[in-house]
Amino acid sequence: MAHYRASDSKREHFRRYLEKTGVVDSLTSVFVSLYEQQEKPANALEFVKQHLGAVGLASAETENLLQEVSDLRQRCAHLEEENKDLKERLHQYEAASEDGGAAN
Repeated sequence: MAHYRASDSKREHFRRYLEKTGVVDSLTSVFVSLYEQQEKPANALEFVKQHLGAVGLASAETENLLQEVSDLRQRCAHLEEENKDLKERLHQYEAASEDGGAAN
């Protein structure tokens, strides 16, 4: 009987851990979403995997990632413009160099 109580105690501790860390809420949310699907997906496990990843992102984390994407797009556009300008300058110097080299 002592072994039975120890096992229940471990299970209860693990259950509280899962609740505390949000695992139970996340799984429940995904299962409810699956339940509410009009047409059930052919692969329920794949559905759970895909939706569990989406549930895991906190709103603040999503906002931060969206801001980072926006910043990186702006930086990319700036670097593309700078690259274009530098290529134009290079072509000008190459043309001037060819003109100067041909005169000698």
